[in-house]
Amino acid sequence: MDTIVYAPAMRTFLLCLLTFGFPSWAHAEIAQLEMRPRIYASAEYLAGQRDKPAVLLLHGFLQTREFPTVATLARGLHDAGYAVLSPTLSLGIPNRRQSLACEAVHRHGMEDDLDEVARWIDWLKSRGHRSIVLVGHSFGSLQLLAYLNAKPDKSVQGFIGASLIETQIGSTSRPALIAQLEKPELSKNGALITQNLSLCKKYTSTPHGLLSYVRWDQARTLAAAKISTVKIQLIMGDADNMIEQNWIRSLQHIQIPLVVIPGANHFMDGENEFDLLEHTLVFLNHMDKAPTR
Repeated sequence: MDTIVYAPAMRTFLLCLLTFGFPSWAHAEIAQLEMRPRIYASAEYLAGQRDKPAVLLLHGFLQTREFPTVATLARGLHDAGYAVLSPTLSLGIPNRRQSLACEAVHRHGMEDDLDEVARWIDWLKSRGHRSIVLVGHSFGSLQLLAYLNAKPDKSVQGFIGASLIETQIGSTSRPALIAQLEKPELSKNGALITQNLSLCKKYTSTPHGLLSYVRWDQARTLAAAKISTVKIQLIMGDADNMIEQNWIRSLQHIQIPLVVIPGANHFMDGENEFDLLEHTLVFLNHMDKAPTR
């Protein structure tokens, strides 16, 4: 599969879409679910046309649905007629509304994140959506890919990963770190580990929670993308300085659909927010015509 290098084509149309909008399909609704005892999480739901797939849009590491990249994308997709559900992962914090600091004590793990994704997919199904596309940004793309690598619901028809990033751990030896975190005495003693993780230089977590993220290295991430059973599209920026030097080349090597946007950074901000929206809409337009499984 050849990599697509983007050239601007619809920017005037998308500028009008984001600036003036189409007639609103519905007012925003805030949904709440109890994920674990006394741990509630919320999501913003924007209703859309029933003949279009619903979009579950997930924010990046420790962020919320208010993060500019996903908030802007949600508005653009809604204005184009799509139902959009934008959760804020609880990360073990009841009714979390703010980003969580790297230095906080983190007692959540990948399994908790994926369980919440599954619960929100069930919520969309309860609203009558039978075709769902997952869209993630940054670490949110990795979390959604991890969900697809497990036992995804049959309603999930596609996946868009923007600025997909594997779990980074700095210069630490990953095998040595995994071996350390697997020691049962660490968990029994209630120990906390501080480690470079993803975009955090000092991330403090339980051994189990940290291990659940550390296991998602480049090899596992690439394998999950390659064996995905749903239609997939990755969107990357060639000016992204938060990914490993050869990461885009590695993604190209496994021959999955990949768009590279010249000049776009990790957050797809500025003019590149239009590029991200356009490529997302192109993918979704194709999904409109695909039969549900």
